[in-house]
Amino acid sequence: MKGRLIAPVRIAELDSAWKDRMESSGAAPHLFDSYFILPGFTDVHVHLREPGFSYKETILTGTMAAAAGGFTHIVTMPNLNPVPDSLRHLQAQLDIIKRDARVGTHPLGSLTRGENGEEVADIEAMAPFTAGFSDDGVGVMDDGVMREAMQRVKAAGSIAVAHCEDSRYPRESRDAEWRQLERDLLLAEETGCPYHMCHVSTAESLALIREAKRAGLDVTCETAPHYLTLTAEDCEDDGRFKMNPPIKEKQDRDALLEAVSDGTADMIATDHAPHSAEEKSRGFAGSAYGIVGLETAFPVLYTSLVREGIITAERLVEMLTEAPNRRFGIDGAGPEEYSVWDLETPYTVDPESFLSKGRSTPFAGRTVFGKCLMTVKDGRIVYKR
Repeated sequence: MKGRLIAPVRIAELDSAWKDRMESSGAAPHLFDSYFILPGFTDVHVHLREPGFSYKETILTGTMAAAAGGFTHIVTMPNLNPVPDSLRHLQAQLDIIKRDARVGTHPLGSLTRGENGEEVADIEAMAPFTAGFSDDGVGVMDDGVMREAMQRVKAAGSIAVAHCEDSRYPRESRDAEWRQLERDLLLAEETGCPYHMCHVSTAESLALIREAKRAGLDVTCETAPHYLTLTAEDCEDDGRFKMNPPIKEKQDRDALLEAVSDGTADMIATDHAPHSAEEKSRGFAGSAYGIVGLETAFPVLYTSLVREGIITAERLVEMLTEAPNRRFGIDGAGPEEYSVWDLETPYTVDPESFLSKGRSTPFAGRTVFGKCLMTVKDGRIVYKR
């Protein structure tokens, strides 16, 4: 089996060059002949919480969780303390990444200072060290500020990554998402800035993105495993079902499934957002927004989408590797980056086994297929079950 591995391929079918490569990384292929090999995944929406909130997650624990989920690259969000709105503030994060990260970790800088939506951050200084710019967690409400941010992001040769949330509408409403997206797409057309929308959750947003792509705008989007596999009817009075944006209706889930099939949705990201057990134990209304997802993403997607015949394994892997790498300029999924999987033995999702500090997942207790046995980054084993 030569070249890049896109679909799951049995290790027994690999050519000698691949087996030699695995042996050089410390693996023993003859032990895994009944298992499958996949490229290392890339998650473009991860909250590592450090610096500033390491009681929720650290760069070490978050990247260990990423490796346990088959991810060899992640893009991290800027809602930290200090917010990476200047090179000095960004450096605090870069230093910890250099020391502790177990997989490729690519930070986003903030669009505005302090993510306050009022003054554009020092985009030019940070651009060489970031994968893009975002105020994830909040929407930039001021049209003029967002226009200036897009202009400067474009001039810096980077990409604007938008959390679309119009605060004039209830957070739970579909209007909060698609109305700010509508504004942003007009600004993207005006400025020519490359634009990526985070965690699409509504049918209206997908219709706008589909139209923007037809018009030739440089626009991409991601959705998340929970929006593809759950509806509002599945949610319980429990913090493990609370995230932002909230899970929507069946019509939205169906529209998202169509979008991953026809290419409107470019990639799937987890929005891995860990919190402490106490912060997620206050019922649905009182709990913090956010769930973890790095260690469940591929099993949930493979079980619900591929095994159910909604998309092919090739399409799922493309959305987790080539599409995010291409959009964010990440040199990933090379021959020295791969993961080994048991795709045939069912098991139950148990949050207590997670390497992440976060334990809150709507998939707790779900039976899935797809257990990561080993992940290799740069020819070195970074996770082994």
